[in-house]
Amino acid sequence: MILEARNLRKRYRSRGRVVEAVRGVSLTLARGEVLAFLGPNGAGKTTTIKMISGLIVPDAGEVRIEGENPHANPRVLARVGSVLEGNRNLYWRLTPMENLEYFGVLKGLSPAEARRRGLALLERFGLMEKKGALVQQLSRGMQQKLAIAVALVHTPALLLLDEPTLGLDVEAAASVQTLIREIAAEGQAILLTTHQLDVAEALSDRVVIIQKGRIVAEERTEALIERFSGDFYEIELAEAVDASRAGRLSALGAWVEDGVVRYRGEARGLWAVLEVLRGMTLVRVERDKADLTEVFLKLIAEGSDVGTVSQ
Repeated sequence: MILEARNLRKRYRSRGRVVEAVRGVSLTLARGEVLAFLGPNGAGKTTTIKMISGLIVPDAGEVRIEGENPHANPRVLARVGSVLEGNRNLYWRLTPMENLEYFGVLKGLSPAEARRRGLALLERFGLMEKKGALVQQLSRGMQQKLAIAVALVHTPALLLLDEPTLGLDVEAAASVQTLIREIAAEGQAILLTTHQLDVAEALSDRVVIIQKGRIVAEERTEALIERFSGDFYEIELAEAVDASRAGRLSALGAWVEDGVVRYRGEARGLWAVLEVLRGMTLVRVERDKADLTEVFLKLIAEGSDVGTVSQ
């Protein structure tokens, strides 16, 4: 296991009162896995990530990165790479090559090794032609790819990504998502935080949702979405349904609306509906499926009444 965070707790004193920012949060993350860590503003995400990355010490609980405690041994943090939201990841008046060499040496590489790895990352990320340009002259998408390259230059076991596609155009965002998938496939563990829930849905293997300092849901992404998806089906046809068929459909709990056959019930009952429609030209058969945004909003609305769901 790359990351194990157990029963993390953190309190702050604000305006004369104690605020429990994180209340018993536990996370695990395996090699090659992408975990989307989601929650509304103020839910405790940032505090949790700061404890994981060694920036603040938990009041209780422990963090293990590849089995070692970064709070007891700061050298363990060399196994972590991070890309923060905004423009805090790079020196804008340096070139991409200079950034990679600087941060590589800072993470313990020799200058020669930092340069070798930096050149390989520039080539891989399609930035070789820009290696001598100032970072401030690069497009937003190129800057974000470079920030990820800098986070990877020392080959960390754990990569923390905060809003990796925020503010990117469609093409640049798709390119960054592809890189993230490739990085995970190569074995790095990735902890992803984002408010772009479509990105979280596309990239994550598992989802953890936190609210008011507590985890309210933890499950594999597909399973979580499936659990909140309905039992409603739409069948679109190339021609109109005649009165005889409409009557038989009604007896099965289906109906015709705006030229589309709609059915609510168990999946096996759909076969009987399709049998009534035999001989007609099907355009599409589609199940009403939730997306991660719907699931997130529902869980947050239910708040602390929602029990933790484990994988």
